[in-house]
Amino acid sequence: MVKALLLLALITAPALAQDTTHAAPPANAADVATVDAILKTLYDVISGPAGQKRDWNRFRSLFVPGARLVPTRQRPNEPAQAVVLDPEGYISRAGAMLEQNGFFEREISRKTETFGRITHAFSTYASFHAASDTAPFARGINSIQLLNDGTRWWVVTIYWDAERPGLTLPRQYLPPPPSDP
Repeated sequence: MVKALLLLALITAPALAQDTTHAAPPANAADVATVDAILKTLYDVISGPAGQKRDWNRFRSLFVPGARLVPTRQRPNEPAQAVVLDPEGYISRAGAMLEQNGFFEREISRKTETFGRITHAFSTYASFHAASDTAPFARGINSIQLLNDGTRWWVVTIYWDAERPGLTLPRQYLPPPPSDP
């Protein structure tokens, strides 16, 4: 009986793990051709001035079915939490705010490691209200896991945390200081 249940679990686990109800729309090949391209597109697609609609199908096209976006949340006097969203949940939770307010997020530094078909990017970001702003209103790190399926790159997970009092970005995740002439 135990062997039968274990076999059933092994056979059905892959089917249960794949989310095929939210298949990604076709991607622009240039958006997903390289790690640099997919990360640039990821930041570009959520960025824009107040009142500008975001291209949510372009956003969706970056993610493997079953992908997750996981912001951390820290409320006063409570333990930290991970808020687990799929791309649709992210659009529902953040889309209106991004479109109503000016929001521009830029990658300012990156540490990348690759093994086989997987890549992990520790992508330091800065957030601005306008493209012309020089001082960010927020900074943090996106921990981004990517898959290369042999034809293109996919975002599998984005897990992030932001700077706040008592938590500043370490030097190794910031751009190098300008060199003296």
